[in-house]
Amino acid sequence: MTEASNSEYKMPKAYEPGKVEQKWYKFWLEKGYFSPKIDPKKKPFVIIMPPPNVTGELHIGHALTATLEDIMTRWHRMKGEPTLWLPGIDHAGIAAQVVVEQLLAEEGLDRYQLGRDKFLERMRQWASSCRQTIAKQHQRLGASCDWSRECFTLDEGPSRAVRTVFVHLYDKGLIYLGERIINWCPRCATALSDLEVDHKDIQGHLYYVNYPLEGNGGFITVATTRPETILGDTAVAVNPDDKRFKSMVGKKVILPIVNRAIPIITDKAVDPSFGTGAVKITPAHDPVDFEVAQRQGLPLINIMNPDATMNENAGPYAKLDRVSCRRAILSDLEKNGLLIKVEPYSHSVGHCDRCQTVIEPVASKQWFIRTKSLAQPAINAVTGGRIKIIPERFTKVYLNWMENIRDWCISRQLWWGHRIPVWYCHDCGELTVTTEDAQACHSCGSANIEQDPDVLDTWFSSALWTHSTLGWPDNTGDRRYFYPTTVMETGYDILFFWVARMIMMGLEDTGEIPFSTVYLHGLVRDEKGEKMSKVRGNVLNPLDTLEQYGTDALRFALSTGTSPGNDIKLTASRLEAGRNFANKLWNATRFILQSAKPTGSDMKIQHELLPVEDRWILSRLNRTVASITSLMEDFQFGEAQRQIHDFLWGEFCDWYIEIAKIRLRSGRDAVSPIPILVYVLETSLRLLHPFMPFLTEELWQNLNRHLPSDQRGSESITIAPYPKVGGTDIDLEAERVMESIIEIIRSIRNIRAEYKVESAKWIAAQIYAGKLTPAIAPYSPTIHALARAKPITFHDIQQGISEGFPSEGNDLLVVLPNAIVIRIPMESMINLAAEKKRLQKEIEQSQTEVAQLGARLENRAFLTRAPATIVDKERAKLAARKTRLEKLKEQLIKYQS
Repeated sequence: MTEASNSEYKMPKAYEPGKVEQKWYKFWLEKGYFSPKIDPKKKPFVIIMPPPNVTGELHIGHALTATLEDIMTRWHRMKGEPTLWLPGIDHAGIAAQVVVEQLLAEEGLDRYQLGRDKFLERMRQWASSCRQTIAKQHQRLGASCDWSRECFTLDEGPSRAVRTVFVHLYDKGLIYLGERIINWCPRCATALSDLEVDHKDIQGHLYYVNYPLEGNGGFITVATTRPETILGDTAVAVNPDDKRFKSMVGKKVILPIVNRAIPIITDKAVDPSFGTGAVKITPAHDPVDFEVAQRQGLPLINIMNPDATMNENAGPYAKLDRVSCRRAILSDLEKNGLLIKVEPYSHSVGHCDRCQTVIEPVASKQWFIRTKSLAQPAINAVTGGRIKIIPERFTKVYLNWMENIRDWCISRQLWWGHRIPVWYCHDCGELTVTTEDAQACHSCGSANIEQDPDVLDTWFSSALWTHSTLGWPDNTGDRRYFYPTTVMETGYDILFFWVARMIMMGLEDTGEIPFSTVYLHGLVRDEKGEKMSKVRGNVLNPLDTLEQYGTDALRFALSTGTSPGNDIKLTASRLEAGRNFANKLWNATRFILQSAKPTGSDMKIQHELLPVEDRWILSRLNRTVASITSLMEDFQFGEAQRQIHDFLWGEFCDWYIEIAKIRLRSGRDAVSPIPILVYVLETSLRLLHPFMPFLTEELWQNLNRHLPSDQRGSESITIAPYPKVGGTDIDLEAERVMESIIEIIRSIRNIRAEYKVESAKWIAAQIYAGKLTPAIAPYSPTIHALARAKPITFHDIQQGISEGFPSEGNDLLVVLPNAIVIRIPMESMINLAAEKKRLQKEIEQSQTEVAQLGARLENRAFLTRAPATIVDKERAKLAARKTRLEKLKEQLIKYQS
């Protein structure tokens, strides 16, 4: 940036984020600060961004992610480490396809009318648009990503990595095509993994149905929550230890409606306490029943089409949707006297996490990954300490899930995504699995082959994200230098969706852990603690928030005082606090720069001549730097920013600057506070920069303009060194003295506020500071100005109140924690005669009110006729009036003593 002399440049009166943010981001990009250079002598710091979905714009959760990751990135960059924050975008599979299909529906089209190729072209156009929008939004948030390395999950590199892994796992026998019960979404028309299903408690019904025994006219009664699936039953099962059904085991029943004979079997999976203890077995539409069927050799009968309408196996109910079918079957069962009873029943029902449609468990041929052998190394990496999860409590959650992991269904019946690299031969029936597009069958050489129409689960490509973005499977320079990465920062809600799978696949593909630390943040909630959603109407648009409060205020609100793994309540008051803090720091800087103009070019600190307050603020700064460094290393970013805020607002602005103003106005100090003001401000801006980058860059650049050329820092705070603490930079004596002075001023201010002393009125103060008197007495002008106290007298005697501390009449005595005593004559604060008269008048008025309320509450007619709420209200009012009366009397007695 161009330099300007003090006479040429005037710092604006107010901070205007809109005029600052785009200017500095453009400057950072032009300078190339975000693109690290490979330096074999240094260990890099690397974060791979969790890729946002191409489903529109960023939401407030993305803003939290970007803020936390940028804090880490900027901090490590300022520490001099080669720092890579690699941005990316996820193609988002189901989520993105649903959005585009909705847009097509508005045009009166669907994907089938367009055909696969044209539909995919529309998807690419949509993704490209979203990709640009998301990048711009990240830049608005100040994200210091290396945009030259930005990746998209469908880019050529990640796509080749996906095929490489698929073929490797297939050849290893870990990927297989099998028939299993999968979660089917009729709306999205695709299989879902278990993690893509939201389970909700639904108040439904339990239906008791009689199944006639074959031949003898008896019945066995089963209970079910899904009577429409009766059509697919292939057995009735009871627990082998349940003696109630011993005589029925081995017999057959006639399936109601379809009149098909099915056996009564025993299986340990049956819970004797559920319903009657006898359950229907529908292997094609229930995961437990499917396992029973595998053990018992039962057939599977699928009764539903992909859109959840009934198929030809449903007989007379074919073509009905599942809800209509349920109603029709219940009606027919009732007519035939087979529906015995219906009970209310609360149970968990799976819903698609994308569209919230009730999922249908369906037996289907899908591609799966055997995960047990992949999970064990990922478990060992965490239990062995190579990967640390923050907060630690999620380690147990991670291990519990990994130790009970199930095979992963990776195929999706979609068009948008990585198409499964498998080709079916129509001549010999063999499969060709290859990383390159197959031209002929690898078994018989026939060209009569067809690629599997399905695509892979989005999370398959995401699981490779830490290494596919760095060039794997090629042995690139980026792959060798930046992998393994350092931190994976993401929300705790995708610990299993993504983090666990990245650990499994990173270890499998590279033999190395993908990262050494997992940092999990919480969810952003509204001021009531509710999750933000469009349905609730409580969603905050990050861009709207940026326009109103500024980027740094939003970052402040999202990070200050928060802790890993805990949810965050984002409220207007937090955003306003962020904006107020920015304005406070802006005004402080402006004052310092205006004050620095007359001082010339000498900004060197004369340590041997510094007064107590200068030594104190330097000591407090060094303590803050030490604490912040420790907190940052411990990933306690929310607490770190809170402490920076408290130091800058409380100690620097509210105390040191105010004291410095007194010195500057007097003009009598041999040592100017300007060098200390500049030094503390400059150090603090570097300390704050990772949290509030735009504000700090603007202020730092303004400050640099006022420094002599030989004392200026680097060309940007972005690459300036992060503050460090020396071993002898804490001044205990200065801290003890200044804390006493501050406590004296604060106590006098509190007394003024308690007694409502007008701001223009001076009050007298006698200070008994004991051995501290020689150190504190020179600060009479400071106490005088900041506490509005005059005259101030110091006494070197120090006696406890219990030992007969000198006191006169109505004087107020305040004993501070450091044994300092302040005596304030009441006459210096108020007109005692007038105050006594006012109190007597208020006492008389209160006595009248108490008497009136008491009489009303003793009136039997009022007590019997008035509503109870009114009576209670009057009693509460009487209690409050009595309390006030007692306080008034106590105050009057105090003044009369």
